Amino acid sequence: MDFSQTQFHTIVGGQVGFAVPLIVAVTGHRDLVAEEIPAIRERVSKFLTDLRDEYPDRGVSVMSALAEGADQLVATEALRLGIPLIAPLPMERKLYIRDFETIKVQENFEFLSSRAAETYELPVTPGNTIESISEYGDARDQQYAQLGVFLCAHCHILLALWDGKDNDKLGGTGQVVRFHHDDVMPGYTPEATGSGLILADDESDLVYHIVCSRDRPDGQPAEGLEVGDYSWFSLDKDEPRSKTLPESHRRVFRFTSEFSKDAIRYSDKISDDAWPLMTKEDHAVLPVGLRDIDHVFRAADWLAIHYQKGMMFALKSTHFLAMLMGLMYIAYSDMLPMRIFLYAFLGFFVLATAIHTIGNRRSWHRKYLDYRTLAEGLRVQLYWAAAGVNSGSKTKYTHDTFLQTQDPDLGWIRNVMRVAGTECDASDYSAQAGLDFTLREWLGDADSGQLGYFRRKGEELERRHRRTEQMAKIVLWVGFAAISLFVLMSADLGELVRDPVVVLMGVMLLFVGVRQSYSFSIADAELIKQYEFMFRIFS
Repeated sequence: MDFSQTQFHTIVGGQVGFAVPLIVAVTGHRDLVAEEIPAIRERVSKFLTDLRDEYPDRGVSVMSALAEGADQLVATEALRLGIPLIAPLPMERKLYIRDFETIKVQENFEFLSSRAAETYELPVTPGNTIESISEYGDARDQQYAQLGVFLCAHCHILLALWDGKDNDKLGGTGQVVRFHHDDVMPGYTPEATGSGLILADDESDLVYHIVCSRDRPDGQPAEGLEVGDYSWFSLDKDEPRSKTLPESHRRVFRFTSEFSKDAIRYSDKISDDAWPLMTKEDHAVLPVGLRDIDHVFRAADWLAIHYQKGMMFALKSTHFLAMLMGLMYIAYSDMLPMRIFLYAFLGFFVLATAIHTIGNRRSWHRKYLDYRTLAEGLRVQLYWAAAGVNSGSKTKYTHDTFLQTQDPDLGWIRNVMRVAGTECDASDYSAQAGLDFTLREWLGDADSGQLGYFRRKGEELERRHRRTEQMAKIVLWVGFAAISLFVLMSADLGELVRDPVVVLMGVMLLFVGVRQSYSFSIADAELIKQYEFMFRIFS
């Protein structure tokens, strides 16, 4: 199938192609001190350049609301460096532009927004209306609070041009930084809200803080901070501020970059062979943002299948070679003690070790599991978005609730999902067409969708598991019959058939043992239970 059009026209995180960019969101003060701007600009440029150089396989995109001051400064530097710009606006453009006090700032906003790769207008917050947010006051401030939450939820690094002071201004820089760390924004989040992640290691808390002052009375930085200072600022208990990227985040970024590198390497095959969740007919009636999720899903799904083939090759090969090693041992010890059998044994051992080593170095098993997990997370994310399902919280998105209790290293999967779902999360979609699509394609019936998939796979695994058990029973009874005949035979006849019977039993037991080991390695019994459970859920 030729889906090349999807590859070249789908923009994910401000970029085309299958790589998932590193997203830097901007929060900062509007009233920067003019004398400090050159140094701040230089530091921002150095920061973005270093990131781009360190992660060439995925690239960097900047997310900025293009407000006066810090937002426009960073956006300008990003464009100068050739870094894609994403512009989420807190409200409709015609309402937002009223917050720009001078013609020069408005013109700069218009210029920057015209150069943005993607621009979103966030929906009206729950309980408010277009009329209420048109007036200055709490309702309008709620839009800025929503913007701050959106930036935090859809970036990998929050770039804060900040004086370091906490304040009570709803949606202000101090509150956005606090929300990024603690998931708390007084006046917007419920009082009981805390970190949504059960794990101690939260990959979404990373702030790059550039200290600045403000052009107002008492505008100096917080005590202990100096203008021009910069640091990585996270929830690390031992070293919350550091000059180098914390290792836990570096590890997450490394896995995401590895996915992007693989996606780029196999981009042509993904374009030609990967199977999408949406057809061209679906594109015409469903939100455009779903294409982003589908685009990343195709890469993750194809790569999962690709590395599954490598993993299964290694698994089957090593088990087959183990069986051959056993046969060589039996042949040498019970048939003909020829050295060629020993050489063959060693050769099979070396070959099995080489295959196992190559599989480990290329991470076939880990990548298969990780990419399959990512693909299934994206599948759920797409169908939830199409059906208009949300997490039940105005401060949480689908990716925030995924894999909360799993290995912290899987945080990179949320990193990918937060980029793929950005455009969908920027809209408030709820239509019957999306719900019908989800029920038809995801739920399906006995022959289609997830219902049909789990039924078919469950039956397939059940048949394979049954064959393994039947084989073990056959060998058991054949062995019992052979030993019984051996006991009942005369001494002379028994001596004649003793060696062939022993060899036959050894070979049969070896074959069954390898078969059961293979079945255990691919977890047939456990998968049968899981597929039966999922089939009942979708039923």
